[in-house]
Parts: sequence; structure tokens; C-alpha cells
Amino acid sequence: MAFYNRLPSGQPSQSRQTDCQSRLTDDGWSGIFIQKFWVWVGLSVLATCQTGCQWAAGGQNATGARLYEQGQYSAALQQFQKVIATDPENADGYYNLAATNHRLGNQRGDSQQITQAEALYNQCLDHDPNHVECHRGLAVLLVDTGRPDRAFALMKNWAAQNPQFAEPRIELARLYEEVSDPSTALKYLEDAVQKDPNNSRAWLALGRLREQTGDLNQALQNYQRSLALNGSQPMAAERIASLSRQISANFEAVSAQGGTQIASQPGFGSGMVRRYKAADEDPSAQ
Repeated sequence: MAFYNRLPSGQPSQSRQTDCQSRLTDDGWSGIFIQKFWVWVGLSVLATCQTGCQWAAGGQNATGARLYEQGQYSAALQQFQKVIATDPENADGYYNLAATNHRLGNQRGDSQQITQAEALYNQCLDHDPNHVECHRGLAVLLVDTGRPDRAFALMKNWAAQNPQFAEPRIELARLYEEVSDPSTALKYLEDAVQKDPNNSRAWLALGRLREQTGDLNQALQNYQRSLALNGSQPMAAERIASLSRQISANFEAVSAQGGTQIASQPGFGSGMVRRYKAADEDPSAQ
């Protein structure tokens, strides 16, 4: 089962930020699973986070992320192992180590490495219960290993423990879209933007879902809101331009057909249709 790719956010984990850390983020809309429009690749995208842990661990995380981007996964693995040795409380280090094992396990068909990745994702959550990327990585692993019920339980428990946090709702929406339940996905995304109106990811996801269901005008507004909140979103800018052209073309097509048609009132040619003339139509041609 696939997850989506999403755009890089570069945002640190919500509940715990660490000094000069770097983590492999999947905040993008190609990945190790089937490609979709909005989430899980992003292992190869680097995000740096700064706050209060050891500089050595931060440098090791950054070095590991660069090696990962270059496809040197075994070397990256060694760097992330050093992070944990240097700073055993470093949640991003556990996440990076889990994600790299996850990637290698899938490439090699190594079930032991997948099992190790799962354990490391859980260790990450032990140190940072609101680590967004770690929740997503673990959910992907659970779905990919035939345990979608566990993935839903993971996300629902996270949401229940954080009733005002938008991120679990965004991730639940992704899961529901994966099982072809867009109406439930929409409800979770609407809830997410109500809880956090300044969450650009939620607005982007909402715009995408509404575009898929044909609500182009509302989708355009959602994309515009997302881009206003976070200007570093090439996909949002591209969708705004594309939808603007599409909406304009639809309007021009309707205008070219002569405008709106309405049924006439009884007694004034019942059964006939009165056509409102287009602006460029000859007024004498009646």
C-alpha cells in the first residue's frame, strides 16, 4: 500500500527540538514505496533543527543525512548509530536510524532489518511522542507489512492523546485516502485546519483532496492559503497556477456558449428557454 509524497517543510519535531540536529524528513508530496501525490518519500530530504542537544550528535545527524541523499545508506547508518551513542535521548537520531534500516530492509528484502526499523521507530516515539515523521514512518511500515489496523490504531491513539494537535489528523486523512475513503479523509482535514488554521500542510492536503473531488474553486482557495502560510512550496504554487488556468478556461467555455440558460415563466412561452446573450453578441440578433 502506498503513501504519498509531500513537500519539504524542514520543521522540527513539535514536542522536542534538538540542537543543530538534522533528520531525514519525508515532508514532501519517489520514495521506497509506490509513488503518490502527497507523502512518503522524503527520506532523502534533509532538514536541520536547532535547539538544545549536543553539537556532536547534530553534526553526525547532518553527515548521515548527506550520505543518505548520496545513496550511501550503509555509511549513513553508521553515522546515525554514532548519534545514538553520543546522545541516547536524540529522537531524530532514532528516527533517522529507523528510516535508513527501513529503506535497506525493503531494498534487500531483509525482514530482520524491517523488524529492527520498527523497534527503532518505537524508540523514537518513546523519546518524542509527537514526532510526526516517526509516526508516519511507522505507519508506512505497518501498512507495508500487512497490518493496516495497527497503523490506524497508532494514528487514532496519537490523535486522542493530542486533541488540539493537527498533525495526527493530517496523517489519519492520508491513511483513509489510501483505503479509498475520501469522505472520512476530508473530515479529518477539515478538523485539522479548524484546530490549527496556520498549518500549511493541512491546507495543502485539503486543497489536493478537494481538487480530486472536482471542487476546483475551493481547492484553489486552500492552495492559496497554504502558500500564504509557507511560501516555500513549489507544488502549491504550481497547483495554484494550473487551477487558475483551468477555472478561467471553464469560465470562457461557458461564456462562449452564450452564458446561462433558464426556464421561462409560465405564460411567457412555456416550454421554451430564454437565453441570456453573451456580452459580445449582436443585440439586434433576437
